[in-house]
Amino acid sequence: MSSYLLTVLTKKQEVDAIIRDTIDKVLVLRFGRASDPVCLQLDDILSKSAREVSKFGSVALVDIDSNEIQVYVKYFDITFIPSTVFFFNAHHMKMDFGTADHTKWVGAFHKKQDFIDVVEAIYRGAMKGKLIVSCPLPPERIPKYQLLYKDV
Repeated sequence: MSSYLLTVLTKKQEVDAIIRDTIDKVLVLRFGRASDPVCLQLDDILSKSAREVSKFGSVALVDIDSNEIQVYVKYFDITFIPSTVFFFNAHHMKMDFGTADHTKWVGAFHKKQDFIDVVEAIYRGAMKGKLIVSCPLPPERIPKYQLLYKDV
């Protein structure tokens, strides 16, 4: 239901345009499916937080089942959903979550404030010229997952 409140992107051109056109704000792209229960939980948090972060962030949802989006799914190695990727002025922003993968947030946020804190930390770091920032959340509120390596 809350995914109706946020922009849903299904074409590569739409993703390219929003990455290119979002200036001086953190762009939050949630890769997932509208039918997945964890994605719905995350979408609820994102939609409730979108107004609070609107001064320094924008949120959009990317449908990973769209054929045109598969370029991004492969590029960001989206194997777990939902996965959330952050950009600032068309640069991919990374965050050290204490996991092996700094390129994306995997899973849902526990609380609305957790999401706001992460976006704010990325914004503050990006304004200082950093491309990777430390996660402001305590380790117990960061989802844990096991990385799977294909063809290794």
